[in-house]
Amino acid sequence: MHELSLATSLLETAIAQAEQAQAEQVVGLTLRLGTWAGVDVEALRFAFSLVQAETIAASATLAIEPVPVQFCCLDCGAIATPPLAIACVCGSDRWQLQQGRELQLVSMEVV
Repeated sequence: MHELSLATSLLETAIAQAEQAQAEQVVGLTLRLGTWAGVDVEALRFAFSLVQAETIAASATLAIEPVPVQFCCLDCGAIATPPLAIACVCGSDRWQLQQGRELQLVSMEVV
């Protein structure tokens, strides 16, 4: 269950940042999570609830903002979402993943 290691890393990062800011408590975290990041959201929430106990983030909330998958045509710049056609409207078959694999701590609230 790699969600446990992700939750642990997320918590360690948050606590380190809170301590650097001389905060006493982590109140909330906001995470951007791509739909193709390979993370089970409920498993991550559960793992976070386990690792946050008895820390300065014991009562912190975890908000998760989903990031949908988007591809960009490398020839014309058109944006598409799955399911993709093999070829873009311009005829190109060259796509690049633009977003959807993010796993990013974007904000945290401390006191």
